[in-house]
Order: sequence, then C-alpha cells, then structure tokens
Amino acid sequence: MDGAKIPRDEQAWMDSFDQVSANTAVAHLGIELELISDEQIVMTMPITDKTRQPLGLLHGGITMALVETAASFHATWGADLSQVIPVGIEISGSHIRSATQGTVRAVGRVVRRSKSMIVHQVDVYLIESGKLLTTARMTNYYKPVSGDRQP
Repeated sequence: MDGAKIPRDEQAWMDSFDQVSANTAVAHLGIELELISDEQIVMTMPITDKTRQPLGLLHGGITMALVETAASFHATWGADLSQVIPVGIEISGSHIRSATQGTVRAVGRVVRRSKSMIVHQVDVYLIESGKLLTTARMTNYYKPVSGDRQP
C-alpha cells in the first residue's frame, strides 16, 4: 500500500489488512478490520492482558489507540499515498464506561472530509453488552509527500 493509490475496494482492503498490520501495534493488540466503506470503518479488539491496565480494566490509552487506528486507516481509504500521507493532528475522547473482558468494536464515521483533512467520530462499544464505552473525535491532516517520502 506504500506509495500508491489504494483502491476503494472493501474486499482488497480486507485481504491486505493483516499484511499491512503485521509487526505493528495493530497486530500486537489483536485489532481486526470488519468493514470499510466511503463513510465508515469498523474494527474490533479483544480485551486481554495486553489491553488491560494494572487494575484489570480496559486501558483508556489502548482504547484511544484503537480509535486512532480506525480513523487513520480510514483516512487512507482511496488516498494517493504517493502524494499525501494522513497524519493525526488531534484526538480527544471521553471514557463513558469501563470493561474488564470481552471484545470491543470501534465504529468510525466521517464527520467532515476536505482536500487537506478528514475528521472522524469513533465510538467504541463492548460487543457483549452493546454499551458505549468511549466516544472520540480524531482529525487527520493530508500532509503532502516531499521528495524524500518523509511524512
């Protein structure tokens, strides 16, 4: 996916997700892609010892890593990565409830998209109860690629 326009093809994304996520925090945390489309992305993550804080609760920072993963992956949807690289410039969230076990689902939706930025609202739910755990907003800037490919 590096240096090329990523097609807006959900199946191609699903097929390549594990490959582009290998050896990253995404793979380490067990984050999986369930759905991607022009206006939405859905990802899941199991609550395990890797994602809990010392008191046994789902770590708020890890939850925000899931939010950023969802928004940032979606920001590359259809982008020409030889021209721009989406970089996170702002993230904020509120943790509404805690959880100790199960699987969480992040549902990211586009709030606003422009030529230079994309803003997502990402809600994180505990799948087993359907309850909202975290609501967050993330902004990615489409930074022009310089000749040395450094974002």
